[in-house]
Amino acid sequence: MGSLAGLQELRAFECRLTPDRALRTLVEAEAFLHGRGMLTRTADCALPSLYEACHEDPYQPGSPGFATWPATKWPWFSELAGRGYPVTAVHRGKNMLISGEVTRLLDPICRAEITRMRAADPGWRQLLDHLAAAGPSTIDDLRTELRLKRQELNALRAPLERCGAIVSSSLQMKSGQRHVHSSQLARWDQVCPSTSGTDADPRRALRDLVMAGLRAAIIAPERELRRWFSWQWYWEDTLIDGLAREGRLRRVNGHVTVTADR
Repeated sequence: MGSLAGLQELRAFECRLTPDRALRTLVEAEAFLHGRGMLTRTADCALPSLYEACHEDPYQPGSPGFATWPATKWPWFSELAGRGYPVTAVHRGKNMLISGEVTRLLDPICRAEITRMRAADPGWRQLLDHLAAAGPSTIDDLRTELRLKRQELNALRAPLERCGAIVSSSLQMKSGQRHVHSSQLARWDQVCPSTSGTDADPRRALRDLVMAGLRAAIIAPERELRRWFSWQWYWEDTLIDGLAREGRLRRVNGHVTVTADR
């Protein structure tokens, strides 16, 4: 299947893009995450999507936003997160589930981002240092302890999440007879024990992460790869050419794919 048509057929099978390959159970969804390594929530690029693989009618046909999610399988994304798989915002601010293997690839980049963003802004430094001292904290606790308004905390956390310096997870707490939904924030190094070493090069790690994304997608438009992840400052214009020279990927009619022995 070295041709573009053959690779697209393989992609349709592996990424479950046809109704006959629809995910039927949460167990299958977890296996899908393990097999691909990373899953976006909804389809927005060549990276595999959990909800796209469900092939289920939307929750509310004709309405935008959350209403486009699968009618009964929409909780699967959060349920997989509840099984210990991190949900990151490093896909340009959009939620992405990652497996343990991809967590290890992300580690040097996200640790470098903690250092970079601490130095870049006093507000980011305050939030990162507070989490380092207090541990993972709820949104309400952070607002109280840092004396921040909701909008102020949101303005601080969004770029930190987008770059992987912090990770958000959903919480469900009981308040009287009601269940209240909130979020907990943690630094990356609190969520993921180091596996890379503090001196790992984030630029080299990004190359490996792009390759992991390409393995997940099977084949993708070459121009799209640069838009997969947030860290434009680590991207090098020669990145794809270098991977091609090393024999790690090959070009096929404007697309790229992993070489057969990779």
